[in-house]
Amino acid sequence: MKITFLGATRTVTGSNMLIEVGNKKFLVDCGLYQGQDKEILLNTEDFLFSPSEIDFMILTHAHIDHSGRIPKLYKDGYRGPIYATKATVDLCSIMLPDSGYIQESEVEWLNRKRMREGKHPVDALYTAQDAIDSQVLFEKVNYDEEVQITPEIRVRFTDAGHMLGSAIVEVWVNENGEEQKLVFTGDLGNDDIPLLRSPSTVEDADILIMESTYGNRDHMRKEDKAREFLEIVSKTLEQGGNVVIPSFAVGRTQEILYEIQKTKQSDDLEFRREFDEIMDAPVYVDSPLATSATEVFLRNLDSLDESVQQEIREGKKPLDFPELRFTQTVEESRALNENANKSIIISASGMCEVGRIKHHLKHNLWRHDSTILFVGYQAVGTLGRKIVDGAKSVKIFGEEISVNANIKYIEAFSGHADRTGLLNFIDAFERKPKQIYLVHGDEEAQLSLADEITDRFDIPVDIPYHGDVFELSPRRYTKVGEIKSPNEYKYARLELLERIETLKEEIEDMTTMIKEDLKRETTDKKVEELTEQIKDLERQIIDIIEK
Repeated sequence: MKITFLGATRTVTGSNMLIEVGNKKFLVDCGLYQGQDKEILLNTEDFLFSPSEIDFMILTHAHIDHSGRIPKLYKDGYRGPIYATKATVDLCSIMLPDSGYIQESEVEWLNRKRMREGKHPVDALYTAQDAIDSQVLFEKVNYDEEVQITPEIRVRFTDAGHMLGSAIVEVWVNENGEEQKLVFTGDLGNDDIPLLRSPSTVEDADILIMESTYGNRDHMRKEDKAREFLEIVSKTLEQGGNVVIPSFAVGRTQEILYEIQKTKQSDDLEFRREFDEIMDAPVYVDSPLATSATEVFLRNLDSLDESVQQEIREGKKPLDFPELRFTQTVEESRALNENANKSIIISASGMCEVGRIKHHLKHNLWRHDSTILFVGYQAVGTLGRKIVDGAKSVKIFGEEISVNANIKYIEAFSGHADRTGLLNFIDAFERKPKQIYLVHGDEEAQLSLADEITDRFDIPVDIPYHGDVFELSPRRYTKVGEIKSPNEYKYARLELLERIETLKEEIEDMTTMIKEDLKRETTDKKVEELTEQIKDLERQIIDIIEK
């Protein structure tokens, strides 16, 4: 048996793995890359396998970084089944066409620019219709049900607690009379997400392929994050500003609504008095996708936490309250930026790359009285990450916008398990894995987690690179090769461009610091030292250009 890692390798997006067993080939996830240019370029490439030769696919959950290239897979000739939970299938039926619409819109804008430059137009990665057509491939699987896909391969989906319908997938493979068990965590959930059940535990595995998004840090406690959330919101509303929450349309949006609803319906009068500003504030969900996704949540009650199901049976509405408003049209969305004050605006996308959130940022980032509140992971290279990392200004729709708003990030609202949660997941195995592969994490987080796993459990850990191929036999797990992308030379140049952009930003920061320093007394010796260092940097840059 072989496994080839084709996505989410030393990064957090683009999840995709190819497993070969005898004459069978199957995929686990097929997600879009988001963030850095060198990774986004991978979306447009041909797959490093023949889609028509794949026998079946397993989808862990509906988030676009795990499902977003399925329409391209279909467009390129794949016609096998895609096994996923019912809630995942329902969500993909709205999320993938939405992604296709975004692909079409972006390429339309790009082609207008290309035509002005005298260049040929390019095709969209896929269209909304491609995404709709791909829905025929989906086959629904129940949680905890073993499914015999082929005589050699059977699978079981258990609740990952990450988002509605998310699954840990156990795969039993029989090859040459010997059976091995692989476990794919997909995205493993944070165990205190209010709407969802805690992640399932798994009894045993030979090989564990595990996410590692927060492998180097822990989240704050549940009660602390709720308190911080309410303090941020109430303070902003008191000073007359808006709270803009870039939120993933599926998952985080519904959890934030639940948190607000619990606050507004609290029986604790002292608590309500302390945060009375939030009680009357209008809450806008400005995302048609989030609106549809909320409806899917209510159609899949059996996937929600038991306490939430009980609330619904008692006639309560956990995702609804009087001040909640869903905007549908573009006109309604624009009206928020013209009229909204002392409001909470929840809008997609969560990483601020596409969608209506960019308009809300344009109208609120420059305001000293507003707050931009991040509640989910921000991938390197995204607009959201730049803001979280402290950019003084950002470009939105070609306009330079000053970042004057209060920037806050409560990562405890993330749907991902933290370091302790990941380690506890491994600890819960009665028979520990013989080998672990870490995916879906930045390199720094993965290296830290790998050290923790080795020290605590004495289990070998590998962190694959893109294209790495491993042979998995019952007695050894060995890297046997790698598949190189035909555009490898482009990635090196894109990485160089990203480093130059970083250098430009750092020089701008240094310029600001020196201008501020002009207002203070500084010794001549210190200025001379800095001048010599800048001259040396200038000589190095000239030397690079000449070469």
